Amino acid sequence: MKPEDVGLSKNLQFFKPTGAVNGTPRVTYTTIYQCDQFSLCIFFLPETAVIPLHNHPEMTVFSKLLLGKMHIKSYDWVEPKDSIRPSKCEISIFFQVSKPDSFIHLDVIIIGLFFSLVVAVRLARLKANSVYTAPCNTSVLYPTTGGNIHQFTAVTPCAVLDVLGPPYSKEDDRDCSYYKDFPYSAFSNEGETTRVSEEEREGLGWLEEIEAPENAVMDRIDYLGPQIIENY
Repeated sequence: MKPEDVGLSKNLQFFKPTGAVNGTPRVTYTTIYQCDQFSLCIFFLPETAVIPLHNHPEMTVFSKLLLGKMHIKSYDWVEPKDSIRPSKCEISIFFQVSKPDSFIHLDVIIIGLFFSLVVAVRLARLKANSVYTAPCNTSVLYPTTGGNIHQFTAVTPCAVLDVLGPPYSKEDDRDCSYYKDFPYSAFSNEGETTRVSEEEREGLGWLEEIEAPENAVMDRIDYLGPQIIENY
């Protein structure tokens, strides 16, 4: 499939960086076709735009980069699920209070506040961490393999076609979840680290499920390209 097949051009308005969220341009998408079995969508990313790290529960997804250059980072879970662990992080917060006094010009009190934060993370294996340039091969992810959890970052303005089967559905327990990734060393004790080779450590990471980040919000537009005709 080529960009022309769906009416795409690099000069389209939604490739321009408008509606930035915290300095990151917003992503635009359109749905070409959707039914109970699958959905066919195109995502338009201005330069530096990001589709944050997210999953595709019980779904198979075909992705085709139609335009531009994109960095893709993806993970699969390491089974079994007992790789989930609550990890304790010691966090220190320091702040200053200034107190003027008639006898003392400035009295600065530095207070250190220490507390522990428990973070639930799960071990994942890095499947891709590369830049792709259109035209390139179609990629396929599956429910448990192929990089089911992925993030897209636009190196240049780009467009990617996704075929998702079955599509996302809250009613069918296929809602989208978002994640923050950490290096393997962040939540691994010294004994575990020594049992895993340096090469293996580079291919592992911890994922924490998070609320949908601000840059997960996308702008939707109507699809005006060639239509899909159903034949029964």
